[in-house]
Amino acid sequence: MKTFTACRVFGLTALTCVVAETPLRVLSVHPVPPEILEDQLSLLLGLYPVAAVKTGMLLSAAHIRVAARLLALQAAPLVVDPVMIASSGDALIEQEALGALTSELLPLAALVTPNLDEAGVLLGARLEPDAGLDAAAANLFAAIGRPILLKGGHRTGAAVDVLADAAGIRRFSGPRIPGASTHGTGCTLSAAITAFLARGASLDQAVAQGKEFVTQALARRHRWPGNLEALDQTTVTH
Repeated sequence: MKTFTACRVFGLTALTCVVAETPLRVLSVHPVPPEILEDQLSLLLGLYPVAAVKTGMLLSAAHIRVAARLLALQAAPLVVDPVMIASSGDALIEQEALGALTSELLPLAALVTPNLDEAGVLLGARLEPDAGLDAAAANLFAAIGRPILLKGGHRTGAAVDVLADAAGIRRFSGPRIPGASTHGTGCTLSAAITAFLARGASLDQAVAQGKEFVTQALARRHRWPGNLEALDQTTVTH
């Protein structure tokens, strides 16, 4: 929501899960009942002139099927951020939901934005951090048939993301910002791309503008005193 606001669009939210999470760990996940997700989406899509849609964490096959059924009726471009693995390594999608994701939701996407771990799951083969991004993105596009933005931000060196679609391969590179916590950058990037698509940008323009937005956000980050690891172990009492 903060990214949408910063990119000058009005964001709507349909909750899929309530998650207790920090950059270091996922403590618990409570899924919203799929019928409640359906009610949220039906009301929002029926009332508002939605210009673009982004999906994030969809825990179960039931959640994915609800979203796919309703989003299939929309003309607005859909950005699918296939949230599967948290920065801490915790799984954010049930194993049995992967089939519904690939068969029902991904075919609707104007853009799919996996990171290396998520791309490996979708390809059925682990991608090493030094894997060739161009080839991996091209292979994923061939497998899914929808435009792919393979995010390489967790690799060493420059932060390079690769867009693969029927027009070929395009690379979007930005400087790596030393000392920045990158937790949440994937969601921020996909949200920014969605915002720029809603404002009428082409896919290439939206990716370039989204990439620049994330780079600037990292460069202008706020830092607070203290140690994050220590903070994560703090017990809050009421």
